[in-house]
Amino acid sequence: MDIFEKCDNLVNHIVRGLRESGNYFYFREIQSPQDSEVIVGGRRVIMIGSNNYLGLTCHPRVKEAAIKAVEKYGTGCAGSRFLNGNLEIHADLERKLAKFFRRKAALVFATGYQTNLGTISTILGRSDVAILDKYDHASILDGCRLSFGQLKKYRHNDMNDLHRVLEDNKDYGQLIVVDGVFSMEGDIADLPSIVKLAKTYGARIMVDDAHGIGVLGKTGRGTAEHFGLEDQVDLIMGTFSKSLAAIGGFIVGDQTIIDYIKHTARSMMFSASLPPALVAAASAALDVVDEDPELLERLWKNTRKMLNGYKALGFDTGTSETPIIPVMIKDAVKTYKMCSLLFDQGVFVNPIVSPAVPPGRELLRTSFMATHTDSQLDRVLSAFEKVGKQLKII
Repeated sequence: MDIFEKCDNLVNHIVRGLRESGNYFYFREIQSPQDSEVIVGGRRVIMIGSNNYLGLTCHPRVKEAAIKAVEKYGTGCAGSRFLNGNLEIHADLERKLAKFFRRKAALVFATGYQTNLGTISTILGRSDVAILDKYDHASILDGCRLSFGQLKKYRHNDMNDLHRVLEDNKDYGQLIVVDGVFSMEGDIADLPSIVKLAKTYGARIMVDDAHGIGVLGKTGRGTAEHFGLEDQVDLIMGTFSKSLAAIGGFIVGDQTIIDYIKHTARSMMFSASLPPALVAAASAALDVVDEDPELLERLWKNTRKMLNGYKALGFDTGTSETPIIPVMIKDAVKTYKMCSLLFDQGVFVNPIVSPAVPPGRELLRTSFMATHTDSQLDRVLSAFEKVGKQLKII
């Protein structure tokens, strides 16, 4: 059997079929900044498929910080942080992150994916078990697979099932790893109940707050702040590629735990360090979040408008309660068709089908920014109404 046979099967039987049917909506080339409107194929469309929740990728202060960093430090670090690639601005950003999240220490990785891989695979030993929500992000699952520990899952946001898994594995060291905000459904983890159960069983908690930071909490510090449980969560993971306008990831927690990860996480030790421009951009974005609470207010104003708007039109938005708002279609063909028709109406949206979601849960993943205007959002709702009626979804 040819090891490359699988490549031919995927490309010729799936990818080519999607392209020929006009349903290939992946790797679309964007010819403009990632803003509330973007240019695709020379056409300006409203972007509602981005994780740029606060709209900071185009913020003058963030762009200026990145430019100045390149001028001072160059374009790259030419090595891992463990050896030669550790710049002073990396350490400065870690101190700022620790202070922002009211923790003792922080560690910056080159990507959010690497953060989960490095942290989880390092923490889990042979006598430990990771306990995951069924809808946790793929990077969490991959981090568990790289470890020597066991992996157990509980039904999505089902605390009775979590209790069962904890009871079944009470003789092991337990790490509950959960998304703060679930990236497809847009709902929030039941952190208060998770904390209560963790205390009962002596389990530790790690929250992947990639989609919660800059979104939840009075000051944008995420899911733990949202529930008033900042001192009850052991580790908080985050990324710079959503609200913080760059790329990269980080983990915050107690000094000893962070130092342990710093000296053992393979995805950090054996990967080149985050380039200066991205470090500076993320740092400046964090300052903006800390100093401009109106951004968060505008984000939630837009979120409420769209949640209410979709529901008034008759769309099913599942259990969403955040700027990530899925529009449930529950049919792959209609999902692709609606994505195409919406683009014709000037709206960029992402189709989500199996295996990203189970068959029968196909959806359009829409997400909103603080920088969307009322006019843009009204145009989006108008387009959804027109296309939804055309396809008999509403």
